Amino acid sequence: MSGHSKWAQIKYKKGATDAKRGKIFSKLSRMITLAAANPPAGGGPDPKTNSRLTTTIEEARKANMPSDNIERAIKKASAKESAELKEVIYEAYGPGGSAIIITAITDNSNRTTNEIKHLLLEHGAKLGVEGSALWAFDRRSPSEGGFIAKFPQTLSETDTKKFDALLSALDDHDDVQEVYSNAQLP
Repeated sequence: MSGHSKWAQIKYKKGATDAKRGKIFSKLSRMITLAAANPPAGGGPDPKTNSRLTTTIEEARKANMPSDNIERAIKKASAKESAELKEVIYEAYGPGGSAIIITAITDNSNRTTNEIKHLLLEHGAKLGVEGSALWAFDRRSPSEGGFIAKFPQTLSETDTKKFDALLSALDDHDDVQEVYSNAQLP
């Protein structure tokens, strides 16, 4: 019975879970570096004075991110390369006319914009200009983060399938942090 070893099964499962964890850790690391590099109101890279950094570190700990990775991300904020990281918000319209807000952390906004445009076009969505979709959302307080849809929109079955495919494609993109939509799935 070749090919049926228990280790082979464990190896593939472990590889898949490690890949997912690695993706989550890299996103959290970028968020920590950005929060440490751009503190609100002079907070600095110290978690005691930087509330955004404290919140991001708590998220990382909930995801079981190792302390070494957290410390490395904070130290990276003072390095030259971290100055290039910036947060970008994209507004788009997806399948069925649903409004979408995509937040990303990137070191090259031109590259990320083109990649997001390409993903959107592949899944029947279009990138909008600034303010084209943001009106359909209320911004939460900085401690809560994110957006809440003012006008929820119900999608048809075919649009729901297209929308799910778009969300999974955006989730697979390394620079994308969060995706908000006013679509209500049936």
